[in-house]
Amino acid sequence: MRFATFTAGGVQYYGAVAQTGMIALSPEFPQWKTMRDVVEAGGFKRLEDAANGRDVTHPLGSFVWDIPVPNPEKIICVGVNFPDRNAEYKDGKDAPPNMSLFIRFPRSFVGHEVPLTRPPETPQLDYEGEIAIVIGKGGRRISQAQALDHIAALTLCNEGTLRDWVRHAKFNVTQGKNWDGSGAMGPWLVPFERPEQITGTDLEARVNGDVRQKDNTARMLFPVARQIAYISTFTTLVPGDIIVTGTPTGAGARFDPPIWLQPGDVIEVEAAGIGVLRNGVVDE
Repeated sequence: MRFATFTAGGVQYYGAVAQTGMIALSPEFPQWKTMRDVVEAGGFKRLEDAANGRDVTHPLGSFVWDIPVPNPEKIICVGVNFPDRNAEYKDGKDAPPNMSLFIRFPRSFVGHEVPLTRPPETPQLDYEGEIAIVIGKGGRRISQAQALDHIAALTLCNEGTLRDWVRHAKFNVTQGKNWDGSGAMGPWLVPFERPEQITGTDLEARVNGDVRQKDNTARMLFPVARQIAYISTFTTLVPGDIIVTGTPTGAGARFDPPIWLQPGDVIEVEAAGIGVLRNGVVDE
């Protein structure tokens, strides 16, 4: 069963995803105010039990998808995590021994079927299809052997980027990665139950139906278990934290000339066993 956060009539809910809409469950669990509380409590099984046999409360078209965990403490993104992505830099260097990391704010993401926003300051809005993991069991200095036991769920991410703004300074990319509504996350959470869900998963990103990115997580330079172990060395991971695990080659910036996203474009990020995250583009 899949679980999502959504807004209807100005009220935010979480619940179970059905074929024709949502089954709102948050009113039945007042002790869990948001999906982050559900994750922390390990509450997916109770949500599933509550949803079984229930009718849809919010049909498709009557609600807006939100990012699945609306209030994470941290969103940490892993950069340059596939071999072809490292080769894109054309600097003749092998992949570094440690991963590149940066932080994104929740406000920089919208939910499924909500358009990305292209700001007036730059036309260079780009896409990056990725798988994101949600931490379920927190910890510090988590061993790589135990790392996957700390995952609660999987979701998808379009880690939208304003390319010229990531080059505004010498050592950071923060300002190009955190424009309001420039990326997307969702549509839902898929509970994590076995390593195969993340260790050998096909990932693809399409723009207007054209396949732009395609790879498999088995080729990651820094597998997810390594990401969790490395990140938890310097910061305590807590339930609801999100790690965005890296994008394959094929973003718009790598075409000659670059192909930036335009209003009316439709971007789809798909991963086997998780689903499809779909978003349009509008000008601010």
